[in-house]
Amino acid sequence: MTTRDATESPRRRIVEAAVGLLEKGGPDAVSTRAVAAAAGMQPPAIYRLFGDKEGLLEAVAEHGYAQFLESKRAQLDPEPQDAVEDLRRGWDTVVEFGISRPELFAVMDRATGRGADMAHRAGLEILHGRVRRLAAGGWLRVDEDLAAQIIQATGRGAVTTWHSTPADRRDPALLTALREAMVTAITRAEPVVPAAETGPAAAARALRAALHDGADVLSDAEQHLLREWLTRLAADRGAPRV
Repeated sequence: MTTRDATESPRRRIVEAAVGLLEKGGPDAVSTRAVAAAAGMQPPAIYRLFGDKEGLLEAVAEHGYAQFLESKRAQLDPEPQDAVEDLRRGWDTVVEFGISRPELFAVMDRATGRGADMAHRAGLEILHGRVRRLAAGGWLRVDEDLAAQIIQATGRGAVTTWHSTPADRRDPALLTALREAMVTAITRAEPVVPAAETGPAAAARALRAALHDGADVLSDAEQHLLREWLTRLAADRGAPRV
């Protein structure tokens, strides 16, 4: 066994014990003494590995993000035949995770540590990838950043509303309605061929999405400038020039 294995094994046991206690009894159940007992270890091991309870909860959040990303990546289709249906599947994945694991989801939402932040960013990159595919296909009716914000806001709102509603009044139809409202807000009923739309906004959105992975013929500075121009054009709503 390597030194890393020897360190990671007790760390993982502690984190998994903390997750189990968290999901059974909430944050108050995650005391250092209870976690140590559940992991079959002594409390000093927790302080040595995590510093304090907050450090342990940050590790729990990082563990949760890792599981969440694994589930998202397992369903990820880099070239979906239907980008709108792919959007629906992605939204459902997030909401189902939040509904089925509320305590872990809440700890993840509050996390501020570097590990959780990196995992959160990785999740956002998957989201933005879906949005870029919508833009490149002519489906997007709003700017990419706004679309991502609407997707996040409706997903988080769905989870929060579900858990704040008494169990006997929860209706899955609410989740479907919120998801479809999100889809309607950010996508068109039919994809638009950029040249067919009045003004350059659709063409700019499609080109910006297509250029995301970089254009080898352009320098970094040129790519930055081009994206700035495309962002301005994409935001154009046909307002009259003076």
